[in-house]
Amino acid sequence: MMAGADTTRRLTALIRKETRQMLRDRSNLMVGLLLPIVLNLLFGYGLSFDVRNAPVAVVLEDRSQMAREVTSGLDGSPYIDAIHVDAMADAERLVREHEAVAIVRVPSDFSRRAGAGSAAVQVILNGSDTTTANALEGYIAGAIGTAMQHRADRAPGTGRGGATVIQRIWFNEASDSTWYLVPGLLVIVITLIGALLTSLLIAREWERGTLESLFVTPVRPHEILIAKLLPYLVIGAIDIVTCLAAARFLFHVPIRGSLIVIFLAAMLYLAVSLLLGLFISGKVRNQFEASQISLLASFMPATMLSGFVFDLRNLPWPVWIVSQLVPATHFMPLLKTLFLGGNNWTMLARDSLILIAYGAVLGIATTRTLAKRLD
Repeated sequence: MMAGADTTRRLTALIRKETRQMLRDRSNLMVGLLLPIVLNLLFGYGLSFDVRNAPVAVVLEDRSQMAREVTSGLDGSPYIDAIHVDAMADAERLVREHEAVAIVRVPSDFSRRAGAGSAAVQVILNGSDTTTANALEGYIAGAIGTAMQHRADRAPGTGRGGATVIQRIWFNEASDSTWYLVPGLLVIVITLIGALLTSLLIAREWERGTLESLFVTPVRPHEILIAKLLPYLVIGAIDIVTCLAAARFLFHVPIRGSLIVIFLAAMLYLAVSLLLGLFISGKVRNQFEASQISLLASFMPATMLSGFVFDLRNLPWPVWIVSQLVPATHFMPLLKTLFLGGNNWTMLARDSLILIAYGAVLGIATTRTLAKRLD
């Protein structure tokens, strides 16, 4: 009996000690309690392969009542947000600038051909996102078919049949999902390597006490930052070249943009990822916590909220706002466009400026964590 009582007393004491340690370790407590909530919210509200309110440019070269009735089905579809433009040049510009994901073109001879039963509507899809393109093709064909059927029901004898949908895919003629996934994987790889490589650097020196020895030297915080950043930029550059070679020669993904532009844009994003890791490392000052936070702050958002898995237009607006704060969100579409669509200088300038702003903010914040002061 005494042995059992002693065991119970020791076990109770140990459980009390471990509970107190757990409550004092806020990082583990937050991971254990908040991570399931965050994952449920992200997967529940954010993860969706449905296509809703997809912007589609509509070009009516035939201004007849019949042509307008055919495209009226697009206006009433919850899956399509029709953008009416005057010419194909305007529609092409919207697709190239990622303001539209498809084009519906009603040719000038549509009404005449409808009378002969040979009417056709051209649908051009942006193949850089094969999941959205394949779903949208069915929605557009269904909307046009429904509109033609309604017209036939209202006015029997006005036409001999429905309109044929002629499909064409831009930027991914083979409709190969590998062409869509591999550029996105390059973004994920850069994110993961960049954040993880540097997230332990400053924290390790804080733990070992070697950073304090630097504080007694004339070296300045920004010099420490540059010295820690440059070697890993070289490592990251080698990784980028390796990934580009694999994309081209192993997975046979076309690279239609300039290789130099792609490499420089990837290096800019790599610098942002490295600076994020350095900031986390300098702020947390604990290697274990830094590695956990770097995964939560870099890899997960880059995978879930960058447009890699699904179209961001499907996100609820609060989650969409959060996604715009993720650097990968601004690099993912840029890299896919450079790979599959070629050089888009407007998009390149806009997204590069955003990444430069991220880098400047993270650089300043990291430098402040390296200020010469002892806590």
